[in-house]
Amino acid sequence: MISLTVTAVVFGVVFLAELPDKTALAGLVLGTRYRASYVFAGVAAAFALHVALAVAAGSVLTLLPQQIVHALTGVLFLGGAAMLLLKKGEGEEEVRKPENQSFWKVSGAGFMLILVAEFGDLTQIMTANLAARYDDPLSVGLGAVLALWAVAGIGIVGGKALMKKVPLRLITQIAALVMLGLGVWSLWEAVTG
Repeated sequence: MISLTVTAVVFGVVFLAELPDKTALAGLVLGTRYRASYVFAGVAAAFALHVALAVAAGSVLTLLPQQIVHALTGVLFLGGAAMLLLKKGEGEEEVRKPENQSFWKVSGAGFMLILVAEFGDLTQIMTANLAARYDDPLSVGLGAVLALWAVAGIGIVGGKALMKKVPLRLITQIAALVMLGLGVWSLWEAVTG
């Protein structure tokens, strides 16, 4: 039986923790480049897998040393920033052509990005903690996955709306700078923590 109270509590906690995280940023960038429904399909599948792993692991993920988690996150952020900054610019007309964006290519890119970037993330660890605390894996899993999907949807839709007013190149450069800053901050926490 699903507890609506537990589901709602987990949704609120995970949503608020993930909203300013790299997921919204990743969704925004992917949403500016590809068909939103394709991006969301891949991102949603990756989040479902992450939540399943977190719920199954329970409190085991919380035993990882925080410095290792910060170091890995920092390296992933810096790698993402480098990929964005070094990528050859595509013309905006090329980017918008649906025929150049197969479902499997786009959803696969979204899936892999989230799968790698979110492993060991704060919300995954938080989900594991909540699963251990409430001993209600179904309610915790449902609340967490719905929160993550909501944040991803906001990022993807926001990316599409933003692209109508701001050039894609500028959005990509800003996203890369934010990722660079987060990477440096995460590495600083790993060294000083």
